[in-house]
Amino acid sequence: MESKSTETKTFHKGSSFKLFTVAAVLIASMQLSGCGQAEAENDLVEETEQAKVIPIPVEVDSVEVGSISSNYKTTAVLEAKEEAFVVARASGIIEEIYVEEGDYVEKGQVLAQLEPERYQLNLQRAQADLQGIEKELAKINKVYDKKLVSDDTYDKLSAQYESAKATLSLAKLDLKEATIVAPISGYIAERNAKVGNLTESFQRERMFHIVQQKQLYGIVFLPEKELSRVHKEQSANLIVTALGDKKISAFVERISPVINSQTGTFKVTLRVPNENNLLKAGMFTQVNLNYDTRSDATLLPRKAMLAIDDKINVFVVDDKGIANKVAIKVGYQEGNFVEVLEGLTGNEKVVITGHQNLKDKAVVEVVNG
Repeated sequence: MESKSTETKTFHKGSSFKLFTVAAVLIASMQLSGCGQAEAENDLVEETEQAKVIPIPVEVDSVEVGSISSNYKTTAVLEAKEEAFVVARASGIIEEIYVEEGDYVEKGQVLAQLEPERYQLNLQRAQADLQGIEKELAKINKVYDKKLVSDDTYDKLSAQYESAKATLSLAKLDLKEATIVAPISGYIAERNAKVGNLTESFQRERMFHIVQQKQLYGIVFLPEKELSRVHKEQSANLIVTALGDKKISAFVERISPVINSQTGTFKVTLRVPNENNLLKAGMFTQVNLNYDTRSDATLLPRKAMLAIDDKINVFVVDDKGIANKVAIKVGYQEGNFVEVLEGLTGNEKVVITGHQNLKDKAVVEVVNG
């Protein structure tokens, strides 16, 4: 009995060990299978994430090396250097008009003619009066030396003679002024006179307006802090809207020595050459007064700049299509370009469109070649 019991115990012990071993093997295999599955799932996720990275389309432009200037920008209205409002000094009816608006006239050229008959008659009367007094004075002179005429009579006749000469000169001047001539050379900007009108009606409107436009002036008013930076013959550029934003060269002609206490500005007069007569008095222009020009500067397109974290940044695209954020320091700004003092060398490609939502190291696709 004892031997049977012993065998039974031994059998149970062996069976238990085998069961434990089998269970351990199953658990281990399940763990290994689980780890392998987890690693496979992780690899699949990484591959999926990599497949989801889509390049962001952007446009780029090149950083260049060139010259750039520091300018003060303002506006001005062009004015004629010389202009004249022609008003008739003589009174009368306008008989002829010889010029029209837009005509170029030389100084002294006849513009209009008044009816001259009245002035011709006045001249003839003055000449006759003078001749009569001259004859009478000649007779008096013959007997004056012999004391046959009193000094009082002689003095009165001499005064009449001088008065007659003056009257004749005035009559000649009136006749001359009946012919209206140009006081300066230039273009007829306005013609208000008409044939048959009285000249008295043009005392306010003026008969003609003449402007000389071979050289124009541009008047600008600058803040007083700019006074030390402006000097005679300093260059400026004018952008004329009426000529399709054409750039015109100008130069500082005069600088006012006083500051307007009410506005805190001073007056600067620009000389604007106009040999080809492209410019007209009254044109509106944008003025860029040049303070300084730097050559061999690194020039960045203005629209490539982004303000991030109180810094000016740009995104530079490398050969692998990665956009790298670069902080820069800028200097002069002119037109569509800014000067880069630090951060770029001058050979980079920078993002100019599509960079508002870019992040550093973002993958991009250049769509403008």
